[in-house]
Amino acid sequence: MMNKKHSVIFLLISCLALAAFAPSRKKPVKVYLIGDSTVADYTGDYDEKDYAQERYPITGWGQVFQPFMHPDSLSLIRNILRADSVVVIDKARGGRSTRTFFEEGRWAEVYKALQKGDVVLMQFGHNDAAENKPERYTNVAAYKEYLRLYVNQTREKGALPIIITPVNRNYPWKDGQLSNVHGDYPQAAKDVARELNAPLLDLTQRSIDAFTAKGEDYVTSHYFMNLPAGTYAAYPDGQNDNTHFQPEGAKAVAQLVFDGLKQLKPTRTAAQK
Repeated sequence: MMNKKHSVIFLLISCLALAAFAPSRKKPVKVYLIGDSTVADYTGDYDEKDYAQERYPITGWGQVFQPFMHPDSLSLIRNILRADSVVVIDKARGGRSTRTFFEEGRWAEVYKALQKGDVVLMQFGHNDAAENKPERYTNVAAYKEYLRLYVNQTREKGALPIIITPVNRNYPWKDGQLSNVHGDYPQAAKDVARELNAPLLDLTQRSIDAFTAKGEDYVTSHYFMNLPAGTYAAYPDGQNDNTHFQPEGAKAVAQLVFDGLKQLKPTRTAAQK
């Protein structure tokens, strides 16, 4: 018969044994999205506007990306994420270029929060290329320099950077074929990825191919913010916008991003292993 002392020791040993065989509960990996309005999440604390009344149906692809990180889907991107739980943190903001995202301190906020094993998806280019808007314009050389900064500083924290070329706008179309509208910026992103041996997802070409396959009429009315008058509270007079997405378009682009992630074979640095 056990005395009190032996009972306590036995209880402690039992607890240690159970702890040793219990499944570990790791913190979820965070996937940070940085970029412009095509990536942004317009809900929550994006701005002071009521999304349902003053924004909907505008939707960034990052806004609908969390469902792609469902546990059943994570097994398809083990090359990128070795986790059973992922939280998407969308820090993209409309009107931002690589330069202004940095100058406003938005990157500093992400950098401070980054932890080993996290992932940063970076998609810029729409506003960098806006020569008619000097407050956001960033020439190709500077664009490349800021991408280098984001890649290198992400790696400093033991996180994985993934460069994404800008999703295409809904023009120019010719003979049923959509073409690149972002000039030298997609190639500049590819150049940086090659130079730094960083993973690259060519969303420019993927979106061109996908939109072309759907056809100009379909993507114009279903994917982009071309809205009839009197349909949405936020746009009583309608809208003609071939840059930003409706929910269906955002989900289609998010699918393109997820499919691209499945095919990446990143080389991890020592800090990321």
